[in-house]
Amino acid sequence: MPKKLERRSGTEREQHLPCKQAKLETASHELWKYDHPQDVFEDLISPIKQDEFFREYWEKKPLVLHRDDPTVASYYSSLFQLTDLEGIVKHGLYYGKDINVCKSINGKKKVFNKDGKVSYAQLKKDFDQKKATIQFHQPQRFKNELWKIQEKLECFFGSLVGSNIYITPPGSQGLPPHYDDIEVFILQLEGEKHWRLYKPTIPLAQQYNAEPEDKIGAPTHNFILKPGDLLYFPRGTIHQAATPPGIAHSTHVTISTYQNHSWRDFFLDVVPGLILDMAKEDIEFRKSIPRQLLMKVDLSDSSRQLSGFLRCLADRLEENGKELKSSDMKKDFIMNRLPPFLGPTFDPLTSGGPLPKLSSTVRLRFKDYTVITVEPEQDHLNNSLKEMVFVYHCLKNKRETHMMGEENTDEEGIVESSGLRFPLSHMDALKQIWNSDTVCVEELSLSSDAEKETLVISLWSECLIEDLDTT
Repeated sequence: MPKKLERRSGTEREQHLPCKQAKLETASHELWKYDHPQDVFEDLISPIKQDEFFREYWEKKPLVLHRDDPTVASYYSSLFQLTDLEGIVKHGLYYGKDINVCKSINGKKKVFNKDGKVSYAQLKKDFDQKKATIQFHQPQRFKNELWKIQEKLECFFGSLVGSNIYITPPGSQGLPPHYDDIEVFILQLEGEKHWRLYKPTIPLAQQYNAEPEDKIGAPTHNFILKPGDLLYFPRGTIHQAATPPGIAHSTHVTISTYQNHSWRDFFLDVVPGLILDMAKEDIEFRKSIPRQLLMKVDLSDSSRQLSGFLRCLADRLEENGKELKSSDMKKDFIMNRLPPFLGPTFDPLTSGGPLPKLSSTVRLRFKDYTVITVEPEQDHLNNSLKEMVFVYHCLKNKRETHMMGEENTDEEGIVESSGLRFPLSHMDALKQIWNSDTVCVEELSLSSDAEKETLVISLWSECLIEDLDTT
């Protein structure tokens, strides 16, 4: 996820496209106070409404919100400050992994990282003397407010949400012009930052790339962000940012999402399963490819036949409403996202209420933190594959490894995926629980009372449902 941003000094206000001016009156802008993910997002972009944002700006163009409100500026500054680093570094941070120290010099990125653990004294020395930017990866691992915000945004987007802190001295810039493969929200926390945005060379780019300044043309947006201000721009937007000279340092946080989350990625995830299902139904998919096909340099002769198979897949999908099976993207999301923030005491999660019985009425907990997949599993008795239903959740995920390229593993290094597995026959009953506010256990769509009780007890043991009966 995001590990980039910044460039060059200047004092101009907006030129070219005008920026949206925010007048905040009723929003509290203490995002962590909200329980509902939609409320967090709506307050983040206030006074812009959600419908307007996704209609006018999302994946289309930048949005700049200037907020001349001291309460908003005060709250934003509480999210992270330069002084926070001294205490956080004591946790044992490492150059490269947790922190980069860098500066843009003549359009090139120069890195000042040392080896091993980060020393705050050395970090401050490079910051003061070399005018280097401090880039701190994934601060939500240490700052509760960012954890609360980002786990709610992960619920809202249904995608991983990462963040990075950028602290830049006055008259300096951390990174040369570049674009990213993520949707970016910038929150200005301390000082001021001068931003220049440019027309994308590759709209909605799917990888990071630096761009020479002499080839990107004039900026489409040119403005200063102050504490409490917010900037959004789509992936692929070329940008550079610098702290103006003669003022205090700048601190901003990038909150970013939708990396590898396009239709391309979803297509690659679901089509293999669709083809396997079609091969069970249609003998044409099971016939052999022509002899020596793989030995040919030019495979264009096979394009007509492949086109026919694709049309057949499309027809079957539309006619039969065949259910798509996404497992890899779902599992990657749920296994790597933040666990829910359950309060400042960090008490361990406990099962909800008494053990459910056949006569119980139950309610789903943590719906926004679970996914259901259908996956093939090896049946060792019959030496064949059979489809099973898996319920995965993130309740036991480790906040400390979020977005750090580290999977949740047990003591033996085996990747852990918190959840349960059930026979395919349990899918309808699971849908009842997931799609209802409450449901009576005895009304679940299963053939026996024993299966109904076993299902709800299994979900209860993972803290996914609660028994509403108190007697």
